[in-house]
Parts: sequence; structure tokens; C-alpha cells
Amino acid sequence: MGPGKEKFALITGCGDGGIGHALANNFVQNGFIVIATLLPHESRTHLEHAKIHVIDLDVTKEDQMIPFRSTLEEITGGTLDVLVNNAGICYTMTAADTDVKQVEKMFAVNVFGPMRLVHHLHRMLIAAPRGVIVNIGSIGGVCPYVFGASYNATKAALHHWGNTLRVEMKPFGVHVVNIISGEVATNILKSDVRDNRTLPEDSVYAPLAQLFKDHVNRTPDAMSPDDYARGVVAM
Repeated sequence: MGPGKEKFALITGCGDGGIGHALANNFVQNGFIVIATLLPHESRTHLEHAKIHVIDLDVTKEDQMIPFRSTLEEITGGTLDVLVNNAGICYTMTAADTDVKQVEKMFAVNVFGPMRLVHHLHRMLIAAPRGVIVNIGSIGGVCPYVFGASYNATKAALHHWGNTLRVEMKPFGVHVVNIISGEVATNILKSDVRDNRTLPEDSVYAPLAQLFKDHVNRTPDAMSPDDYARGVVAM
């Protein structure tokens, strides 16, 4: 990529204090102009920077995609160097006690959202000198852990979809990277906490109710979002 050529990175799910927020800052520090997406109700003061464009986007809404792509093309001139599929939600529950409606909602964000974005934006990535698609995955997608069956399933689906996408996009010069993340100190569990997620009273796992509650309410003592983002951007 020649000197003076502006580089553009689109990052979904850039809420305050999360991985997307940290990625946006690190891409800017590495010379990119960033397009950061948020849900309409989310604060955007943390993204106030001359090189960050903030756009409302719900990745589960097909009817938002065409207007979003048009806005993106106006900003970038029709090319996109990096797409980071970061937007995601978590649902913590045992496999046997799973509420399928909650899982459908999670798949809509964690799996169908990235699929939708690639469907609508792949030509912009192909038009870039070296397009890159980054899928923010999880160790749970390749290594199971208790209480995470449904979340792990979304990340496994994203991982294997990304592996096939890599093969299919290679002839067009677009690289696909699956990030297998460990725990990062973010508030991804906020939906579980907000909904006061507990085991059903009649669950066969009821003796573990307190352990489950402690798991849901924990704050991961793990890598900081900034350290994580630096590692991703350096790739």
C-alpha cells in the first residue's frame, strides 16, 4: 500500500470499555481511519476522535445493510481494508437448561451478523490493495467449558465459517483471520448480570446454583482490552 493512501478499518460492536473500543483506538494509532459501529442507545463519547466515524448499526437487521454500505462507501471511497467482526453477546446457561430463544438471539448477533456483513461488503474488501477480515472468536469455539455450551456453539460456528471463508476469499487476495480469544477483562457478561441469570429451580444442576451465580457475576481477571487489541492489530 503506497504512502499517503488512507487505510480504513470497520469494527462492529464498539461499546465503551469493550474489545471494539480498544481496537478502534489501536487501529487509529496505527494510521487507520476507523468506522466504529454502535447500537443506537449506546453512548459514543468514548469514540470522539477525528479519525473515528461512528455509525449506528444493528448487525441483526438486514434492512439496515444497504444504507449502511452506502454511508461506508461515501467515507472510504468504495474500498475497505479491514473488517473486524467483533459485535457479540453472551448467554450463560447449562446445555440442558438452555432457552432456545436466547440462543437464537445470540446466533443472530455472533454468527449471522458477520455473515451478513461479509455478504454486503466483500466487494469493498476485494477492491482494497490487501483486504482483511478479522473474526473475533473464542477459545470456547474449540475447547468446551461448562455453562458456555450455547455461546461456545456460536463461536465454533464462526470459527468454521471463517475457515471456509478464508479458502473462498484467497483467490481475490482477501485474507481471513480467526482470533481465538481467551478471557479479556470486559463487560461481555453484562446481559447475564442485567437479566439476573440463574439456574431454573427445577434444574438437575440446582445444587450448583451458587457456583453458577458466582460464575455469572465474576469480573474476568484477565488480559486488558488494550493489551488484547494491540496483539490483534499487530497481526
